[in-house]
Amino acid sequence: MSIETVDTLVVGAGQAGVAMSEHLGKLGVPHLVLERNRIAERWRTGRWDSLVANGPAWHDRFPGMEFDDLDPDAFASKERVADYFEAYAKKFRAPIRTGVEVTRVTRNSGRGGFTVETNSGVIEASRVVVATGPFQRPVIPPIAPKSDRFVQIHSADYRNPEQLPDGAVLVVGAGSSGVQIAEELMRAGKRVYLSVGPHDRPPRTYRNRDFCWWLGVLGLWDTETVVPGREHVTIAVSGARGGHTVNFRKLAHQGMTLVGLTKAFANDVVTFEADLETNLANGDANYLSLLDAADAYIARNGLDLPEEPAAREIVPDPDCVAHPLIELDLAAAGVTSIVWATGYANDYGWLQVNAFDDKGKPKHQRGVSAEPGVYFVGLPWLSRRGSSFIWGVWHDAKHVAGHIATQSSYLEYRDAAQRKAEAHLASTGYANVDSQIQNTNALGVI
Repeated sequence: MSIETVDTLVVGAGQAGVAMSEHLGKLGVPHLVLERNRIAERWRTGRWDSLVANGPAWHDRFPGMEFDDLDPDAFASKERVADYFEAYAKKFRAPIRTGVEVTRVTRNSGRGGFTVETNSGVIEASRVVVATGPFQRPVIPPIAPKSDRFVQIHSADYRNPEQLPDGAVLVVGAGSSGVQIAEELMRAGKRVYLSVGPHDRPPRTYRNRDFCWWLGVLGLWDTETVVPGREHVTIAVSGARGGHTVNFRKLAHQGMTLVGLTKAFANDVVTFEADLETNLANGDANYLSLLDAADAYIARNGLDLPEEPAAREIVPDPDCVAHPLIELDLAAAGVTSIVWATGYANDYGWLQVNAFDDKGKPKHQRGVSAEPGVYFVGLPWLSRRGSSFIWGVWHDAKHVAGHIATQSSYLEYRDAAQRKAEAHLASTGYANVDSQIQNTNALGVI
């Protein structure tokens, strides 16, 4: 079998892989992008039907191209986002090969680079960029009931309300995915119980500016580290139906039953932590703190933005908050489905290099791995808070591509003896000088 060689191999052609290819191309780094499905496949088939981007079109895009058929303040549908990345890749002729799955990557012994095994052959690469993103393996916690009386699905497999059987639904997890799915189910006429854990709850808009704008001007997108103790705090924000601020108490007044963090299941009875009031109060504090920071910014800079006193009104506690459930008999409550909006875990079994800590998480500095020649892009908090947004991925990829180009320039260095050998070979008429002198290159460039 012939072995293909490439300078830099990018694994994954979602938003991270497309951004990586753009920057590598601009810097003149030869590369190839492999994608096991289609470009931006997760946006097409790994989301529910009604999903839209959580940021407005003016914000959630790459700098090089706008959503030219959308209002800048609109929220792009998942299909429109996928089409955007596909068009973006075509715009600069990204060398993307679809339908190819990488099954194993190992470092070469006694020579530079990596051997990459795929379902269509072997590739030798000097460098490997992992652009597979954070949504790799859906996680359903081990507390899930081992009963066939309930339909249980992860949010990654949820598509629409018609997918679930008649009856009430328990949604576990109240980040952006959980709260949007729960609200959609309630609007479809289902009885919904929503398990609410610790969360941040930013305003969708405040004083005529989207929260994405506020995080930008306040410098919060550039926060470089997670505050200790808040590593697992999710963000409840929604672009659904034109975008609106998530308000758990309003949802409860409309018929949704809020409960605390899901604790355990036993004999079809689920118990909850007694933390609902605390979680809501902390979410309110987060919400109000952003309003305070926005007001201070407006005053400090003399901006003419309309006041919005109604934004500070806190809805009275509904009964389910004033008297929270500590346990729920699922059968008696008519619950027939459980939707687990409980996040994802990484899956790097195919990447057999020394790039991970003892918990299996990538070890890196702004995407530059602890394993020389291996890079990561597309991960949350790769360099800062904004890394998990589309535009943040683009900027992270630019930094990683710059590092690769710099390393490539070092490897292209020839000492005096090598330069003399090149000149001699050129004078004798060899057409491909590099192939004739590669044995004199002590750095082992592929």
